[in-house]
Amino acid sequence: MSRILIVEDEDAIRRVLIKIIKNENTSFVVEEAADGEEGLAKIEAADFDLVLCDIKMPKMDGVEVLEKVQAIKPEIPFIMISGHGELETAVESMRLGAFDYISKPPDLNRLLNAIRNALDRKKLVVENKRLKKKVDKNYEMIGESEETTRIKGIIEKVAPTEARVLITGENGTGKELVAHWLHQKSERSKNPMIEVNCAAIPSELIESELFGHVKGSFTGANKDRAGKFEAANGGTIFLDEIGDMSLSAQAKVLRALQENKVSRVGSDKDIKVDVRVIAATNKNLKREIAKGRFREDLYHRLAVILINVPSLNERVADIPLLIEHFTEIIAAQQGNAVRKFSEGAINLLKTYKWTGNIRELRNVIERLTILGEEEITENDVQLFANK
Repeated sequence: MSRILIVEDEDAIRRVLIKIIKNENTSFVVEEAADGEEGLAKIEAADFDLVLCDIKMPKMDGVEVLEKVQAIKPEIPFIMISGHGELETAVESMRLGAFDYISKPPDLNRLLNAIRNALDRKKLVVENKRLKKKVDKNYEMIGESEETTRIKGIIEKVAPTEARVLITGENGTGKELVAHWLHQKSERSKNPMIEVNCAAIPSELIESELFGHVKGSFTGANKDRAGKFEAANGGTIFLDEIGDMSLSAQAKVLRALQENKVSRVGSDKDIKVDVRVIAATNKNLKREIAKGRFREDLYHRLAVILINVPSLNERVADIPLLIEHFTEIIAAQQGNAVRKFSEGAINLLKTYKWTGNIRELRNVIERLTILGEEEITENDVQLFANK
């Protein structure tokens, strides 16, 4: 159930907007305010999923309301309502953080599309915040080895900047962990980080996933849909396994990076986006370029900063701290006491070759905590590690 606030000083316009919204979805809860001061007071007192706000109002204009709400509840999307001669102000409100603007009198389809897209964006932001609360612990960078310390140092320098980052490394080394740290330590951390696994999305759907689509643009496109670049506006988009992206999608990503614009599949309308791009791959992109499978111009756009995440075999000194970290997480998830590992067990685990890297180590630790005794011994490792 979505809560929508209409801030509009003209009673007739409020009535029209309420009717349109209720006809779209009767479950929507719609509240109204007759001026900017009343609207701001309602926003401060309650949570809303969307605000439709007139620009020219007595007491406090819509731009001032937008600016004040951006400071206290930036996750609420604003659709500005502009009258004749207010187009320049409407565009300025977009720069200040408004999601969209609608001219008076409101066009039905334009208004409904804006409302749907704004509510979709709000859901993504809320979900991202919910996940982020879980993520902080799970994505903590564990280790004090020389290799891990080097990466932490790079992150501290790079995160506060707008530089694009390309993260390389084998599967399971923690590339997504580095991406999360870059975002969480950046000025964009209050806005969403949207993740896209380029290897998991069929090539014929990747462009729609990244850039959105308009209704009827292909079979199954039953309504307009915002893409991941739009959802990440003001924040970060993480393109994981970008080496698996199709060449046609690469061309569109390159344009987005060059012009800060995207266009939905089936549309020729440009949409401005402000997105920091972090990409990751387990492939050698220079080799992929030589084989014609990856665009060299895109590579140079992405690889402003290169971070190579070493394999677990290259950072064996981190294994004791990783064991401690994983046992605490697993115990909390299973509701059990934290298991202890003997020195012999730890030393034996340090001698193994970890082809699956940190992901494999975590699975082994979980297996040992389930099958081992109160203290995990060298004998338990030999029996259950399956190495």
